[in-house]
Amino acid sequence: MDEQCPGGAMPAGTRVLISEDTIRRRTEELGAQISRDYDGEELLLVCVLKGSMHFFVDLARSITIPVMYSYLGVSSYADSTESFGRVEFTVDVAESIVDRHVLLVEDIVDTGLTISRIVERIEGRCPASIRVAALLDKPSRRQQTASIDYLGFTIDDHFVVGYGLDYRQRYRNLPYIAVLEEAPVLP
Repeated sequence: MDEQCPGGAMPAGTRVLISEDTIRRRTEELGAQISRDYDGEELLLVCVLKGSMHFFVDLARSITIPVMYSYLGVSSYADSTESFGRVEFTVDVAESIVDRHVLLVEDIVDTGLTISRIVERIEGRCPASIRVAALLDKPSRRQQTASIDYLGFTIDDHFVVGYGLDYRQRYRNLPYIAVLEEAPVLP
């Protein structure tokens, strides 16, 4: 999956892992699959903030059935490149989930702890169904079983940034996924 940076300079200490075009094509494929799977249903897309926001928007645009949006904020990294093992909910889904088809849209599943906690929280609200769409999966770091129904890419154990993913709130705006080779010194 390693590719060259499409035009322009990359931030120091990064290398492109998945290009903007590759992400776009895969997101469109996932949107088509989700549209087929939920044909005739209304779907509630839940964006897991903040990292999945770019993937969420592009995926939603690729889905051709009626969808509604909601948001759920979680934190499990703080300012580190390692998950600290605790999931803190910072924003909760405002809409009723009872008897609705819910698709959680997540940026990356690595340890499985965060997505498992989110699924537990949503299941407790009696949805008609709950599935997970994730841009990235890092199975080598798995500590808890996690089911991903719609997966963009499987990656090795790299700390990645771009396309919504960050390091200390930076690099989210990169249009591709890049490996952060070394954590920069930031104020």
